[in-house]
Amino acid sequence: QVRLVESGGGLVQAGDSLSLSCAVSGGTSSWYNLGWFRQAAGKEREYVAAISVNGGRTSYADSVKGRFTISRENAKNTVYLQMNSLKPEDTASYYCAATLNWVSYRSDSTWDYWGQGTQVTVSS
Repeated sequence: QVRLVESGGGLVQAGDSLSLSCAVSGGTSSWYNLGWFRQAAGKEREYVAAISVNGGRTSYADSVKGRFTISRENAKNTVYLQMNSLKPEDTASYYCAATLNWVSYRSDSTWDYWGQGTQVTVSS
């Protein structure tokens, strides 16, 4: 059973940066595509970013493109999300996820394993 544990959330001001980490255990992380989703209060969960098994392909939601960077270190079984120029609308719980399939990765139904989430709050 693959387990994902996020860390790094917190309260920051608009324009600040924050880095999230997600530790993968219970499986070989290098087998899995990894991604980040977020869910704001009262809203549906939405796609943020994804990275392929070897890191050769990355994808971003339009709302974060140019501000967020996803990366991974397979040797450390960890995926990261570097968030720069944060905006109040980035406030949400952020979840990392893992899947064997690089198909329809923008849909949360594609992802097989999920972390418990970490809260990011951006004040104006």
